[in-house]
Order: sequence, then structure tokens, then C-alpha cells
Amino acid sequence: MQALAKQSKSSANRVIVDLIETGIAAKEREKEHFLELAERLARASDGKEQSRIKQELARLTFGE
Repeated sequence: MQALAKQSKSSANRVIVDLIETGIAAKEREKEHFLELAERLARASDGKEQSRIKQELARLTFGE
């Protein structure tokens, strides 16, 4: 952590805060993507498209 702080000319606490904020933002993007897929699934009428979206939702939920 100290090396990252020194490299970016920040304190170790600032580096930790930045990492946490980045993680929170990534989780929000993941949540938005999931909700978009769920909405697309609800509107999809093509069986192949529904299957593809379900697989993607499962991957997001349970991992690869």
C-alpha cells in the first residue's frame, strides 16, 4: 500500500479510499447491467434470445 501511495504521491489512506470507491462504482455498474438484462429478458419474445440472456444472468449471479 505504501508503494502505491508513494507512486501516486498520496497517503496510504487515500489509496485505500480510492480503491473502495472504485469497487463500489464497479458493483453499481454490475447491478445496472444485471437490471438491464432482466428488463431485456422480460421484453424478449425470441426463445434463443431469452436463453442467451438467461445464461448471461446466471453467469452474473453465480460466476463463470
